[in-house]
Amino acid sequence: MSISKKEIRFLSSLSRKKYRDEAGVFVVEGEKMVEEALRSGFTVDNVYRRDEIGEAAMARISSLTSPSPVLAVVRKPDGLGIAEPAAPQRGLFLALDGIRDPGNLGTILRIADWFGVDAVYASEDSVDLFNPKVVQATMGAIFRVRFHYTGIPALCRSFRTSGGHVYGTFLDGEDMYGMELDPGRDRPSLIIVGNESNGISASVASEVTDRLFIPPYPPDDPGSESLNAAVATALTVAEFRRRGR
Repeated sequence: MSISKKEIRFLSSLSRKKYRDEAGVFVVEGEKMVEEALRSGFTVDNVYRRDEIGEAAMARISSLTSPSPVLAVVRKPDGLGIAEPAAPQRGLFLALDGIRDPGNLGTILRIADWFGVDAVYASEDSVDLFNPKVVQATMGAIFRVRFHYTGIPALCRSFRTSGGHVYGTFLDGEDMYGMELDPGRDRPSLIIVGNESNGISASVASEVTDRLFIPPYPPDDPGSESLNAAVATALTVAEFRRRGR
């Protein structure tokens, strides 16, 4: 299989959101990720293998420091625009309020996949779902987790109007392990994940119904100031799922 200079330029351009949006495609790399893409309901436009196009060409189209043996161009699914902020009848959901780090977003999708979160919502200023670093960090969860960009304050109001809970983690919140938590069996529950540097924004914090705190150990002598956003998400969702057993 040969690859033209035009193809190389096009594939290299997909590292930038502007060109991904224009073409309606994104890139996945690595044997496992490409296998996941081929098994998913996503449309795979092309698969490029290092053994077929050559190591130099693969290095030019790869976004990885060490180019993988295989790379695929995958078409974005339909309906991934800005979603209406409407709450479902029941279930456990995540809302990302300004998550900017690609590794965090990818890891949060893996967490959502592992714990069976019903959908993940993100504010419009969050990092692009199809950023190559996000895609790689999901380890295939991108093909399984329902994901929408939407207005988070309006989404919170929708959950509250539906009789659901809106949870957020705060340093002045109540100890999560001593609280009553609703895993969303009979009504919807939304967990807010705040920005890495600034936490949950004021406009979203005002919509939170239950303020949680993940206590350190020992309680009176914490080491770090706070937890990484993805780590905090994992701890919180795990506790909700434990309560729902």
